[in-house]
Amino acid sequence: MVLEVDGQLFQIVYFQHVKPGKGGAFVRSKLKNVRTGAVLDRTWTAGERVNEVRLERRPIQYSYHDGHLYHFMDLQTYEDIPLNEDVIGQDQLLFLKDGMECSGLVHDDTVIMVELPYFIELKIVETDPGLRGDTAQGGTKPAKLETGAVVQVPLFVEKGELIRVDRREAKYLERV
Repeated sequence: MVLEVDGQLFQIVYFQHVKPGKGGAFVRSKLKNVRTGAVLDRTWTAGERVNEVRLERRPIQYSYHDGHLYHFMDLQTYEDIPLNEDVIGQDQLLFLKDGMECSGLVHDDTVIMVELPYFIELKIVETDPGLRGDTAQGGTKPAKLETGAVVQVPLFVEKGELIRVDRREAKYLERV
């Protein structure tokens, strides 16, 4: 959910409704500025009104990186959308690959946020070789993926294999 607070757009990261024994109820919240990424702690009284911002979701596809900007194509209008890395987010850039379909959150005809799919299929480009006798219940080893991200994988997974990764936790799920 995105709110407008003091003329700026904030995404709710965390909230907790508190009803103490004495006094009125209130809501503690952590808000992230959509444009700058700054995190703000804010406490609201129970009856306080906030302005919810309606965002439109559009399918967009990552095309290329020109050194400064990341270029996406709007899949409805086929327009080029250049975005800087702050709009995409550092944690998501590790899993962004050419041709990936994402969701663009649009406010006033401007893409303000990009959401990658939760589960992504990526190729392993570098990992230590598995040893004879390694099993699924064995340990894990680091594996570098085609996008540059590093995740822990089971010992039986080898270089060149395609794996499914949960990008929210940077976690190996399964071989594809």
